[in-house]
Amino acid sequence: MLALGFDAGSVALKTVVTDPTGQILDATYTRTNGQPLATASRVLGALLDRFPKSRFSLIAGTGSAGGMIGKLLEATFFNEVICQAVAGRYLVPKARMALEIGGQDSKLIVLPPPDANGQDMVDFAMNTSCAAGTGSFLDQQASRLGIRIEEEFGRLALASRLPARVAGRCSVFAKSDMIHLQQQATPTEDIVAGLCLGLARNLKSNLGQGYRWKGPIVFCGGVAANEGVVRAIREVLGLEPDDLVVPEEHAVSGALGAVLAAMRQQAEGRCESGPPPGGRLHVERLNHSLNRGNGAAHRLGRLGPLGPPDKAPCIAEQADGTARGNGKTIDGYLGLDVGSISTKVAVIDAQNGLLAKNYQMTAGRPLDAVRRVLAEIRVQLDPRVRIRGASTTGSGRYLTGDFIGADLVINEIIAQAAAAGEADRDVDTVFEIGGQDSKYIRLDRGVVVDFEMNHACAAGTGSFLEEQAERLGINIKEEFGRIALGSRQPIRLGERCTVFMESDLLSHQQRGESVEDLVAGLCYSIVGNYLSRVVGNRRIGRRVYFQGATAFNQGVVAAFRKLTGLDIRVPANPEVTGAIGAAVLVRRAQQQHGRRESRFVGFALADLQCRVRSFACDACSNHCEVNEVTIPGRTPLYHGSRCDRYNVKKGESALSARRIPDLFTERQQLLMRHANLPEPQPAQPTVGIPLALANYELLPFWGTLLGQLGANVTVSPVSNRKIIRRGVEVVLSTPCFPVKVAHGHVLELIELGVDYLWMPSVISMWRDHPGQRFNQLCPYVTALPYQIAAAVDPERQGVGLLRPPVSFEEGRSTVIRQLRPVAECLSASRRQLRLAVQRLGRLKSSSSTPAALANTTTYIE
Repeated sequence: MLALGFDAGSVALKTVVTDPTGQILDATYTRTNGQPLATASRVLGALLDRFPKSRFSLIAGTGSAGGMIGKLLEATFFNEVICQAVAGRYLVPKARMALEIGGQDSKLIVLPPPDANGQDMVDFAMNTSCAAGTGSFLDQQASRLGIRIEEEFGRLALASRLPARVAGRCSVFAKSDMIHLQQQATPTEDIVAGLCLGLARNLKSNLGQGYRWKGPIVFCGGVAANEGVVRAIREVLGLEPDDLVVPEEHAVSGALGAVLAAMRQQAEGRCESGPPPGGRLHVERLNHSLNRGNGAAHRLGRLGPLGPPDKAPCIAEQADGTARGNGKTIDGYLGLDVGSISTKVAVIDAQNGLLAKNYQMTAGRPLDAVRRVLAEIRVQLDPRVRIRGASTTGSGRYLTGDFIGADLVINEIIAQAAAAGEADRDVDTVFEIGGQDSKYIRLDRGVVVDFEMNHACAAGTGSFLEEQAERLGINIKEEFGRIALGSRQPIRLGERCTVFMESDLLSHQQRGESVEDLVAGLCYSIVGNYLSRVVGNRRIGRRVYFQGATAFNQGVVAAFRKLTGLDIRVPANPEVTGAIGAAVLVRRAQQQHGRRESRFVGFALADLQCRVRSFACDACSNHCEVNEVTIPGRTPLYHGSRCDRYNVKKGESALSARRIPDLFTERQQLLMRHANLPEPQPAQPTVGIPLALANYELLPFWGTLLGQLGANVTVSPVSNRKIIRRGVEVVLSTPCFPVKVAHGHVLELIELGVDYLWMPSVISMWRDHPGQRFNQLCPYVTALPYQIAAAVDPERQGVGLLRPPVSFEEGRSTVIRQLRPVAECLSASRRQLRLAVQRLGRLKSSSSTPAALANTTTYIE
């Protein structure tokens, strides 16, 4: 008798036919192209041509579409994680972990020891609703590069000697990186290898967050066939070749796992459905379901008709002036908004009248884009216009600010808010959707009181719509909005990743859905993504402005009106509001300070040829990639470093240092000086203090106290790229960045070989003023020692964790009582502890004690 297993995933249908021992006799892997039922009917029909129905005594399935197919076939259905765990242990008996990367999901499964009985797995993790780290991510990039994913992709990656740095977190962001690299003539094999490494890094920092990678690891799924990805995972995880095993059956492991799980269930006498009656495969039920046209449509809800809005969107008027006058010079103020997708420029007059504007694609070359927009704006402007102030904003604001000689460099939030506030004094909320980012801004009488941006996902941005329009063959500028407004029954597409939406659209198209309903559904999707992921629980006011180039899309405007119930307003020139806001702000600044002359180098910059080269700085462990911009007749500009090593002009460094002291360095020196770190004594234990979070401010107190208790005290180095990377990779949850970095400091101290880690749970601080009742720390900071214990487990590595709760606001006696277990651990007496704390209290009156130490002593009085 035979057993049949199938795995109906989001991208492919996998089947296996096995004998009673689980040996595979036949295996298939077929892409579904959004039609799982039709594919299953075709594949199973062909399978029955090779194997008679009567020989099958067991049918089992798994996968995202496996439940629907299994119900029609009367097959036993299993969770796909269980199937992968069972298959992984069967294929590699000594495996400690199973890694599966499929079309739209990825899984990491921690397996029990080989001698454990009755347990399939210890723990598991799966990807979220993002395609980063899945096969679809690579599929889409291969399509963009025009190479075959099955054969050519892996071979090209293996040929690379210098892999490029490509974003692995979002398909849309990766596209921008690839365009930039292609324009720099980066070899295709280096881009492909960079994509593989990007996927591997994403896998380590997200799916593997907090896990210790233990070999052997069995690697399954369709992506396991890609040799470039296999090499990248080994490199990123630091694995030996034998630690990552790709079995021959990797592509059909889910289907095999379903068969093995069903066989085990039958042997234990707890098979729920039993063998199919008469050993029949009900393929005819699949055909019947297809003929009825059900497919997967019954799982999809419909939104109400989008339709045209009740009235045309209210266009907020903004002066659209041209250079008029009686021959006098016209004062102009230039704003430049350099984004990842587009570069915008606007020039206004002293009354905020718009004199000229221009919009160009950045195309990965911001300086070239700046030169193009300046050349265009020069033609538009009246010769009498004199630029009295120039400002830059956007992601490229610092580099381009130096490039054009800006008088003001401002962030995008303030610039967008200024544009809205200048157009309408009563605006209280701004929705801004750009090419790769989107922003929510809350205003109170023109002042920004709250804001949020998208995080590493393009699903709620303009690029999302542009990608889908391209697949549907629709012009995003001229047709998209008009087609959306013609829909009568928009389809609920949900809040899907850009990559996953592609397969959803394909599936709907193959079921005969109209383009109008699909396009309208996309409008709802981008608005739903924006409202849930960017706005979230934040308050939306009554006077809302919608800005950014996406605001030209009337379908999106109408969807916003439908979902919010508000009269969403679109200002004039929404595509350049960031540039207009920057121009408004520099006008205010120049007029406020009475400045008539600008640092702007002039429109002749558009005619200059500049050269850009990149190099790695080896001055510290960060190894920053620095971009040097050489402009004829000017001092080179530097961008990309994390310090001012290259930004400060030669000859001005000493003068600048005298004028502006480096207060951060002085503070660091004071903290270290007053930490009173003792000279190391061989017979004493070493306590490591992670130089992060509350330990920074309390370093004088902790360093002095631990030294008085007889310990050798060492501190971790200042944060660097290595510490940051290690912290981000090991953290279990998704806290703020400083908490992630603190994990890296702990790992650094463990590597240095300390005996103990000093990780007190500081519950409360001193009261800053008499009227203050409580002064408690952020819960993430207070709970840091418990996070470290779970994520790093120092004690398993032979390092003790000193984590006493400390409540400074409760006074000296409480602090001494809370620190007694620490004194006992360090073999110090209670008298030593009391005297040490009292000595710290006496230091408060010393004139040489810095503010940080003086403050810490107030806790214990």
